Amino acid sequence: MNAYLGVARANFLLLPVTLVAVGAAAAAYDGTFDPVATVAALLGLVALHAAVNAFNEYSDFRRGIDLETQRTPFSGGSGTLPGGQPARIALGVGISGTVFGIIVGAYFLYSIGLQLLPIYILGAICVLGYSDLLARVYLGELFAGLGLGTLPVLGAALVQGGELGPAVIAASIPPFFMTFNLLLLNEFPDEEADRKGGRRNLITLMGRRRAAGIYVVLGWLVPIALILGVQTRALPALSLFAVLPSVALIPPTRWALTASEDPVPIPALGANVIWNLATNAALALCLAIAKV
Repeated sequence: MNAYLGVARANFLLLPVTLVAVGAAAAAYDGTFDPVATVAALLGLVALHAAVNAFNEYSDFRRGIDLETQRTPFSGGSGTLPGGQPARIALGVGISGTVFGIIVGAYFLYSIGLQLLPIYILGAICVLGYSDLLARVYLGELFAGLGLGTLPVLGAALVQGGELGPAVIAASIPPFFMTFNLLLLNEFPDEEADRKGGRRNLITLMGRRRAAGIYVVLGWLVPIALILGVQTRALPALSLFAVLPSVALIPPTRWALTASEDPVPIPALGANVIWNLATNAALALCLAIAKV
């Protein structure tokens, strides 16, 4: 069981929980909420996230990347396959998670309609194409922001009733920046291993200093996007509390501006994760409270 949880990166599966919470709470604020649909969407998204993680573990092990990485609690793979577990475990988790996600998606296509199809197509590209295509043509961060940021929020909202209101649109923007940055910062410790294994990301394209600058800009766009959402009245004023977790950006921002050529400190990597999860959770809670 530990091997299966390892390749699924179970400790990272809180992210889809917070994303579904944001989408469902935003849809509720806009006027529609279905608890059964929310649970189904959550199960489907967690399965797909586990599938992406497992396919990534399989690909990185097969290409030798995970044999070169210096693992941290937040980067470098789980170590499950390099530790001696058979690669078929990762492949099995990836296929199983994808099939389950397809079943959930088919249910919603039948019950909600074809307006979900564009999200599903982009989502399928993210799941099946990330490791062996997107992460090798400088598109990994972009599709991470879409596939585990904006799209789940929009999808979780659409399954509530088939519509996207202003709160949903506004709430879907910060998760894009956050998940983009979640991947980007975690790529710094793996830079050399990624180069050897053929991965092409913003660090290999632009260098550490410029990639770190992008991290800073996109990171601080999150509180700006939340404030603008409130100013345009797409989000309730209570949503300003979701700005508070952005204080966790201070450690990675300090590193990015002053020491980007040095290894990323472990506390900065941890703060990056906390910022993501806490901002999503706070935004979902604020929207739910405002609806009540």
